[in-house]
Amino acid sequence: MKWFLFLLMAAVASEVLAQAQAPAQPNQPQAAQGRGRDGGRDPKMDAYYKLGPDSMSHTNVPKGRFDGPKTLPSEVFPGTQHTYWVYVPAQYDPSQPAALMIFNDGQAFKHEPGDVQAHHVLDNLIYRREIPVMLGVFINPGRRADQPEPTPQDWGDRNTNRPDEYNALNDKYPRVIVDELLPVLYRDYNISRDPEMRGIGGSSSGGIAAFTVAWHRPGHFRKVFTFVGSFVNLGNRGGHTYPDIVLQNDKKPIRIFLQDGRNDNRGASRGGNDPHSNDWFYQNVRLADALTKKGYDVNYTWGIGNHGQKQGGAIFPSIMRWLWRDAQKVSTDRSDTVERSFRGPVESPASSAGASEK
Repeated sequence: MKWFLFLLMAAVASEVLAQAQAPAQPNQPQAAQGRGRDGGRDPKMDAYYKLGPDSMSHTNVPKGRFDGPKTLPSEVFPGTQHTYWVYVPAQYDPSQPAALMIFNDGQAFKHEPGDVQAHHVLDNLIYRREIPVMLGVFINPGRRADQPEPTPQDWGDRNTNRPDEYNALNDKYPRVIVDELLPVLYRDYNISRDPEMRGIGGSSSGGIAAFTVAWHRPGHFRKVFTFVGSFVNLGNRGGHTYPDIVLQNDKKPIRIFLQDGRNDNRGASRGGNDPHSNDWFYQNVRLADALTKKGYDVNYTWGIGNHGQKQGGAIFPSIMRWLWRDAQKVSTDRSDTVERSFRGPVESPASSAGASEK
């Protein structure tokens, strides 16, 4: 019996030693199952994407304000309404037309603490003159009055009008933005009428919706960014056909930044295992290739992450710098002390009518 126990212990020790000496096996993450749920995603794939200083609040940086929440009734989608907030930077001067940036799924982009915290990015980059003075509109997908408002835990795919608005390639959602939202913004704020001074972006279905707005209305929006864009065949709406549509049509004056991860919904759910229509990463790469071939002003980055805003949020400040890189006149005069200083806030509402940028 003693010999048997000795041999058993030796065998166990040998197995433990063999496992310790064995080379590490590469991670084999399961396919992502959708935004906002663990769904088999490997959290390690997002672990290295962290927000940096540009996405944080700083005591010495003037802070913008949020006007809202406001409600926008819709005639394009009868019976629905859109909740939105308007970020107004401290440097906004009502006598000077400001740039405009629209964020689909606004609740997620302004959520704090969150994966993007876009308002802090705007605060910091405007203050340092890295982007122009701009208003930010954070707009949620449409819903009926009896339906819940989207939240960071539930973006509204199953209980709001989000799928019909965001995933379709028709001009209905562009009409919401251009024909319903813009006139209200023009009424309440001084916004530039130059389409080069307007941008729109979003994540997942909000990303393809942003591209659709610029695609249908390049006379109103010229700058687009997407995080993990849903350029797939969700609900048989044909999002996977955008690469072909881009190649078959004349080039439009759109500048676009695409971000996606190699573990973004690789076709194992939400539509079946069809790489030609339901592989998020594959379709983002196809679209980037089509835009590049067509000669668009396009930039993109492919990370290792899952379906979500982790990488997009981490690089969002750099995306904004790239999108808006030529939107401001730059003075190279060494004696131009205004150009060489931080952009301070407008002193007061009473004096803002005749004030210039600090």
